[in-house]
Formats: sequence, C-alpha cells, structure tokens
Amino acid sequence: MVVRLQSDGNVVGADATLMCLSFRASSQEMINSWSMPFLEAFRDAKNVQLYEVSFIDSWFLCLNPIKKMLLRMMRKSNIDENDALQKQIVYSFGDHYYIRKDLRILNLLTGYIFLLDKFGKIRWGGFGLATEEELSSLVSCTSLLLEEK
Repeated sequence: MVVRLQSDGNVVGADATLMCLSFRASSQEMINSWSMPFLEAFRDAKNVQLYEVSFIDSWFLCLNPIKKMLLRMMRKSNIDENDALQKQIVYSFGDHYYIRKDLRILNLLTGYIFLLDKFGKIRWGGFGLATEEELSSLVSCTSLLLEEK
C-alpha cells in the first residue's frame, strides 16, 4: 500500500510521517496514546510529520452548512513555536469505503496508526491503545527511517 501526499510521490519533504486515522470520536483517546509520546520523542526533528485524520461519514455532518459550522468550531491553534514537529489535524468528509478497504480497516471504533517513509510507503502500523512495547517499536522504526539517506 502506497500513500501519496504530493504529486511527485514524496510525503511533503518528511523522512517519516505518522498518520493517525479515526472514524469515530470515541477513538480519540487511542490516537492520543500514540501521538502524544510520538510528539515528545521527535519534538525537535525537522524531517518528521504527524497527521491526525478524522473521517466523517455522517450524511448530516457532510451537508455544506453543517460542515462549515463544524469546521469553524473545531479550529483551534495549539501551535508551540518551540517545537519543530507540529501535529496537523485533517478532516475528511464523505464515504471512505475504499480507503478502509485498501488499508484493511474493519473496526471503525478504534484508532489506526501508520508510519510512512519519505516515499509514502507504510513501514509500520498499529491500532487501539498503545502499549509501551508498541511505542518503543514505533520510535525505533521512526529512528531507523531518519537514519536512512
């Protein structure tokens, strides 16, 4: 599975990108269990990115006036200029069947984590609440990607 975020195939200049996917608000705690330690571990890394993608498939929430109001309410600036690594929050509205199918996502109630290399290839994946062992594995894999030239 290859995820391309730029037309040239690169993941916006990053050597490693953590993609946190959630399909229900109830999975935010799971996403945070991965993203917060990742942010802490790679706070000063300039070639690492973190995206939290929330998929919204409710027909009501996808209606244009509702969607605009929802996005306005969700906008928050949690930017800390001291850190090189910033969390980017993205919302995707509509049917996500083919994305879920391609990534083999079956349970919409859990959060999914994917580590991408600079070419957009998935190098590591996890789901649910993070354990210490899994976080250690994620940090190690990310460090290896950063060492590759």
